[in-house]
Amino acid sequence: MGLLLALDVGNTHVTAGVFRGPEVLARWRLETDRARTEDEYGVFFRHLFALAGLSPDEVEGVAIASVVPPLNWILEKLARRYFGRAPLMVRPEMDTGIEIRCDNPREVGADRIVNAVAAFTQYGGPCIVVDFGTATTFDVVSGSGEYLGGAIAPGILTATEALFQKAAKLPRIELVDPGTAIGRNTITSMQAGIVYGFAGQVDALVRRIRRELGAAAPAIATGGLAGMVAEHAETIATVDVDLTLTGLRLIYERQSRTA
Repeated sequence: MGLLLALDVGNTHVTAGVFRGPEVLARWRLETDRARTEDEYGVFFRHLFALAGLSPDEVEGVAIASVVPPLNWILEKLARRYFGRAPLMVRPEMDTGIEIRCDNPREVGADRIVNAVAAFTQYGGPCIVVDFGTATTFDVVSGSGEYLGGAIAPGILTATEALFQKAAKLPRIELVDPGTAIGRNTITSMQAGIVYGFAGQVDALVRRIRRELGAAAPAIATGGLAGMVAEHAETIATVDVDLTLTGLRLIYERQSRTA
């Protein structure tokens, strides 16, 4: 069985995973750089494959979910030149197995579609996906597998950077659990506000979504900071760091069966 390279292209990071069947053999995070060429990305991935003991020649498919349109053409050329494959680019009009029940389905980000597919397939519906990225997104899937919409809030790092830039006396801080909500200095006060504040935001939105759904839908967290915040959020049932990559694999497999 060959390999699948899955790329989740966000505004801050590109998360990459290599699958053989359902098994994740390797995963990496790169900075999203709109100025990087396909050859520069190619060198990165060739080197990462070598470090993981994997061969790029085994790649049978490349699946991409991107919310950074300027990179789409670059990554398509990367897939063709360095892996010899035309990539599958996830788009709202694609048959993913999830029906999008929004005012304008084309506005829904590819990452949100992919998350919905993975969450419904693995955890059933109704369910809620909380993705901690550049923005914190809340995506709602019905009991019959429909994407109903959701909410978008500022991401943790985005909000923290804005706080540093706009408040002259507040420093950049390490995002760690301070262990107390009553900070005794500026740094622990900021850490408490960010870590526990975002956990409270998650709980408030998830509870409101559940009331509107009329169902106790489980909430699945994903994204780079999911583990830290979910630990303090009462409504998060599961942390699944590979949710988006898994969704890409599931959509790729579906498209391969119907091709």
